[in-house]
Amino acid sequence: MRPEIMTRAEGLRRMCGFIPRAARYASQRNFDFGPGRRDHVSGLSAHIRHRLITEEEVARAVLAEHGYDAAEKFLQEIAWRTYWKGWLEMRPKVWSDCLSQLDGLGAADGLDGATGGTTGIDCFDAWVAELKQTGYLHNHARMWFASIWIFTLRLPWQAGADFMFRHLIDGDPAANTLSWRWVAGLHTRGKHYLARASNIARYTGGRFEPRGQLDESAAPLPPDADYPCGALEFPAEHTPAGRIGHLMLADDLAPPPGPVAASAGWHPSSAEELPPVVSPLVHAARAAAVDDAVKRSDGTCLTGELGQALRSWIANEQLDAVWLARPTVGPWRDLVMRLPADLSVVEFVRPWDRALWPHATSGFFKLRRMLPRFYRGSLFASP
Repeated sequence: MRPEIMTRAEGLRRMCGFIPRAARYASQRNFDFGPGRRDHVSGLSAHIRHRLITEEEVARAVLAEHGYDAAEKFLQEIAWRTYWKGWLEMRPKVWSDCLSQLDGLGAADGLDGATGGTTGIDCFDAWVAELKQTGYLHNHARMWFASIWIFTLRLPWQAGADFMFRHLIDGDPAANTLSWRWVAGLHTRGKHYLARASNIARYTGGRFEPRGQLDESAAPLPPDADYPCGALEFPAEHTPAGRIGHLMLADDLAPPPGPVAASAGWHPSSAEELPPVVSPLVHAARAAAVDDAVKRSDGTCLTGELGQALRSWIANEQLDAVWLARPTVGPWRDLVMRLPADLSVVEFVRPWDRALWPHATSGFFKLRRMLPRFYRGSLFASP
């Protein structure tokens, strides 16, 4: 497979190609026939994750073509990533605890075989190779992969989440970390996901059938720490005074909520500058996405340490304030929280997130119940 093309133009091309098929998504979404045979899913995850295209514009196009009822399952799927983000926004300690637990892990027996794709479980080893070579796995394969890692190979879930995050081009701290916790039985206590040979055979079209190789009766992992739901605080909605700039990070590359005098994008010059360290493939894809956003906005590419680069850019452009889409919990949030306060960075949260995050206090069902009203609401009303 060719490397992912991380441009808005490619995202729009894929979106336009998939929209006519969105109503068939519900019946076909669980099948993974392998690389090059996935026209039944959108292939938009990397572009949406970096907001080269946004959830809102994809949903708007689907609604215009099919309406809510016919494409309900795909419209729910778009909201899943937002649900994970909102849930973690109210429980950021889950992310910091995962990083701390990773630091405390010793060398687990079998870890090299798992990450090297030499376990002898054909499907798992094939997914390792695909992940490393393409930066992508089908969503169902991600669930099987995590389940085999945790319950058959008996490896720490934190190490598996870290391995996948480092290699996924659409890697999202919330969706990745919390999905692994869900498979393990930690997100919804006592409810875990077990990969079964028959299920894998059915939904891979017979490509794999690991009969007798999987632990299909494992119990969920024992409960870990309690993570009570905290307050969700949004920055005030206002337009800064004076000459405004827009800073773009790979976490969110969509346009700002109003006109700006100048735009700039920043991406670390090496994968080591923004831990967790990611693969060269992921690092290059993120950089390409930022470069595309900078080019489309006729902006400036910032290099070097972010604080210093931002300070120089503000001075050169004579800016009074800088708009920044608020990074969600993860590496980019950690990075921005270290910026000096005198740089006058003003964060904003997009209407999509403002509307959905407050409904992510518990399980996805609570958010799912309000989706029909949301998709028929003012955000999607005709202008």
